[in-house]
Amino acid sequence: MTSIKIAQLMQQSGVTFGTSGARGLVENMTDEVCQAYTLGFLSVIRESFTFSRVALGIDLRPSSPAIAAACISAIRHLGINVDYCGALPTPALAYYAQTHQIPAIMVTGSHIPFDRNGIKFYRPDGEISKRDELAIAETEIDVVLPLVTAALPPITSAAVQQYQQRYVDFFPAQVLSGMRIGLYEHSSVARDMLRELLIQLGAEVIGIGRTDKFVPIDTEAVSEEDRQRGLDWAKQYAVDALLSTDGDADRPLIADEQGRWLRGDIVGLLTSRYLGIEQLVLPISCNTAIEACGWFKRVIRTRIGSPYVIESMQALNISDGPIAGFEANGGYLLGSTISQGVQTLVPLPTRDAVLPMLTLLVAARQQGQAISTLLEPLPKRYTASDRLRNFPVALGQQLFAKWTLDAEQITRWLELECGVLQSLELTDGLRFIFVSDEIVHLRASGNAPELRCYCEAASVERAQFLVAKTLAKLVDIAQKALRDDFG
Repeated sequence: MTSIKIAQLMQQSGVTFGTSGARGLVENMTDEVCQAYTLGFLSVIRESFTFSRVALGIDLRPSSPAIAAACISAIRHLGINVDYCGALPTPALAYYAQTHQIPAIMVTGSHIPFDRNGIKFYRPDGEISKRDELAIAETEIDVVLPLVTAALPPITSAAVQQYQQRYVDFFPAQVLSGMRIGLYEHSSVARDMLRELLIQLGAEVIGIGRTDKFVPIDTEAVSEEDRQRGLDWAKQYAVDALLSTDGDADRPLIADEQGRWLRGDIVGLLTSRYLGIEQLVLPISCNTAIEACGWFKRVIRTRIGSPYVIESMQALNISDGPIAGFEANGGYLLGSTISQGVQTLVPLPTRDAVLPMLTLLVAARQQGQAISTLLEPLPKRYTASDRLRNFPVALGQQLFAKWTLDAEQITRWLELECGVLQSLELTDGLRFIFVSDEIVHLRASGNAPELRCYCEAASVERAQFLVAKTLAKLVDIAQKALRDDFG
């Protein structure tokens, strides 16, 4: 292949940028595609930064080592050295790159299904922006691909150690002493590091559900099976909390002492209060309790995806108060330095699972409370979400375009029964807001052929009912559309 534009390769391969990185089917992420993306990324970054090394890491998907080898061959083709950090959490790699002021590449599909994978790109100063993505797409590659790949180089453990030490230094010594933590390990890349970190902080850790088979945990759409597991494990092991992450450990999954998994946006809300954050940025899909609680000077909502959150965080003035962002999946982005006593925590503006986990545990321990009691002061607003897998992308685009023109009609088709429609927000997808204060939000995933539904109501049961009913009705609509050429 000679002189091909990345945008053309995207169209040919189906490997495209989503809400966080480039993702696609494993079978389409060939050496040629992965090398082209890597060359395009480094070409764009070289225009603004000088560097001689690139940090690279992977998650535990079986396809990740081969993709990493392809990326490394492209990096070396440009005469750049590689700090191969092996399997580690994405925020650990980002923190290492930020500290050393070098770019980073993380091979991970995060939470998406097993047959897919992806690549996340980091500048020396943090995640690439949507503007960077556009620049990469416009890049032309003049190298004959695929390049010859070689065995993966030796692993440096410095990135994991540095990331772990970040939290050991910030939180008081043995602060979790006396706490009994259940760690749902599954195939999380953080499972060993997280166990060691919790023990260093004084906790007793019980490993649960470890497997060598990759499990695509989605912290925004916890399966019914995992909900029941949480309840069963809490009772079986008598824990103070259950912890887990998605595949690359940038999204936390936290359950209280009764095994009830907390929503990610509520985790972010409680984390922000403990850290003394005054300016918050979050996606449109997050719980409205964040504004209703009145704890923050400023709350800004964006489209879904960490690049949008980061862009808005960067526009804020630190003189107006500490800055942070988070997503409905629980990933926490720290935008300014936080001090507690003589200890400080420097910014890490990328999704992080460990900070919110530790913050909730420490807050409960220091206040002498159970995790569940931390939620008691919050406004009684509850969210639920789920997704339809294998929902055709083209069909989703067609339906959304039609529904945008007639919001009242779609509420009738979906039989939402939420009362009078107050407004339709189009920040990201279709967000129906009713006079009753109930919310139904539909959005096509940026990472996979999926349709997501987020609902908010005055009770957990009502929110869950709205999600289940809406998705069931969407299945009927989709089947009819495919059968009758809907619209």
